[in-house]
Amino acid sequence: MAETIDELTLDYEENGRQVRRTLDKAVLSKGAWSTIAFLIEEIERDSDDWGDKKVSIRRYKKFKGEYREQSRFNISSEKQAQALVDVLRKWYPDIK
Repeated sequence: MAETIDELTLDYEENGRQVRRTLDKAVLSKGAWSTIAFLIEEIERDSDDWGDKKVSIRRYKKFKGEYREQSRFNISSEKQAQALVDVLRKWYPDIK
């Protein structure tokens, strides 16, 4: 478990081989409850190549000095990301 936000990553290995890597992350909120957006890539099982970029938004609770994941939402495609951007711009028209 991570003790600081800087330590949080979504890198993941199976059998000593990296199958998911964190390309970037953005802290959306900090505190006892923190929200972080991660930009990730995962290995495609059929081709062994890195797949399309995905966004994973994770909510963490700091408990006894460690961050523990409480919930997550994945944006799995550029099309889905664009749809979310469009909705947010509609709801918050002053966003640039």
